Amino acid sequence: MKRIVWMGIGVAIGVIAFRKITEAQANLGPEGLNRAVGRMADGLFDFADAVRTGTHQREEELRAALGIDDAVSSRL
Repeated sequence: MKRIVWMGIGVAIGVIAFRKITEAQANLGPEGLNRAVGRMADGLFDFADAVRTGTHQREEELRAALGIDDAVSSRL
């Protein structure tokens, strides 16, 4: 009975190790590098969009608080 348990544990460890090695090889190849760079670029673009949106909203709040929009629209 002990041999079957240890054999099952060994098989489970072997399957986990095989999956990890296969995943690591996929990440080290050109496709893995392209995926990593693509994810990083997507994250950077998302961050830039969030900063741009926040900046625009804050600028509108400041213009409204200072009354700059009213002065500019009355001159036009």
